[in-house]
Amino acid sequence: QVQLAESGGGLVQAGGSLRLSCAASGRRFSRNTMGWFRQAPGKERELVAASGWNGITYYADSVKGRFTIARDGAKNTVYLQMGSLKPDDTDVYYCATSPIGSPSLDSSLYDYWGQGTQVTVSS
Repeated sequence: QVQLAESGGGLVQAGGSLRLSCAASGRRFSRNTMGWFRQAPGKERELVAASGWNGITYYADSVKGRFTIARDGAKNTVYLQMGSLKPDDTDVYYCATSPIGSPSLDSSLYDYWGQGTQVTVSS
């Protein structure tokens, strides 16, 4: 059974940092795209960052220069290092994987999802 388990969310002050982790189990994802989405109530799920197995990475404009995605193949884990956090970054963050080698903004192309972790940035 494939599972993605996020951790690392929490409450942080504006300007602070958090590192999210997503540990995958049940199969290897070394040849998949791994991505982080976020979603606020009543809004569509937004791709924040993604790492393709072909080496291509994607960052939303709103997080460029502040967030970094990294994957550890040996641990079957993907990380999202978030810095200079802003109140607008407050959301539930989801880890997801896609069998497509390059990052895609289309959430329907991601076939496995984690349960989500809450990130709250206070002003």
